Amino acid sequence: MTQIHPTAIVDAAAELDASVSVGPYAIIGPKVRIGAGTSIGPHCVVEGRTTIGRDNRFFQFSSIGAQPQDKKYAGEDTELVIGDRNVVREFCTFNLGVPQAGGTTRIGSDNWIMAYTHVAHDCVIGDHTTLSNNTTLAGHVTLGDWVTVGGLTGIHQFVKIGAHAMLGFASAVTQDVPPFMLVDGNPLAVRGFNVVGLKRRGFDSEQLAAVKQMHRLLYRQGKTLEEARQAIRELGSQMPSAKAEVALMDAFLADATRGIAR
Repeated sequence: MTQIHPTAIVDAAAELDASVSVGPYAIIGPKVRIGAGTSIGPHCVVEGRTTIGRDNRFFQFSSIGAQPQDKKYAGEDTELVIGDRNVVREFCTFNLGVPQAGGTTRIGSDNWIMAYTHVAHDCVIGDHTTLSNNTTLAGHVTLGDWVTVGGLTGIHQFVKIGAHAMLGFASAVTQDVPPFMLVDGNPLAVRGFNVVGLKRRGFDSEQLAAVKQMHRLLYRQGKTLEEARQAIRELGSQMPSAKAEVALMDAFLADATRGIAR
């Protein structure tokens, strides 16, 4: 049987796998679906049309699937979708989407989300991210895979953060951050590329050299953005084992709607 503490309130319409555990004083709403092995900690509230995958752990006092903090929201049946094996620490708030933006807030798998993190409506978070304490994502923010966000960092609405980027402590992020870059500050500045993180993930010497060269082309050679993009595209043929990284960067720059941090 599902392990539900007698003080928890679980709506009869909620769909919980038999291996789900629900802690004391937690509340689970009628449109919630929770997959195998997931644990919901004491005093958590999970509501709205929220789907949670397998083997997640929610620590105490989080608010998951509440209405978006958007004045245009009028009670529409929007949703929050969370993947597998995420760790969500205390006092986190994840909101539903709004219909004007597709209506879905989406969090991937294998993320480490620390205390007091806020994920606003229609954000999209990839896999293997680390969001440190008091990370704040405004609406429509996109985080690629393996992004690391330092504590007390705020990310402006509609900003995109590329895969493998690292945002330092207490940063104010108002423009898109390209993949692999290391940024911090207020105003935000690019400090280099995330060499330590990339080495930990097994990037080989040619991949690291390609990322280093892309950083130089974007930030060290006085090129316009279009000139830098053209030079970055040419790296794909010069460094065959780094084609995926070059393609990732080129695709990101093509879709950078707020301008990139420079």
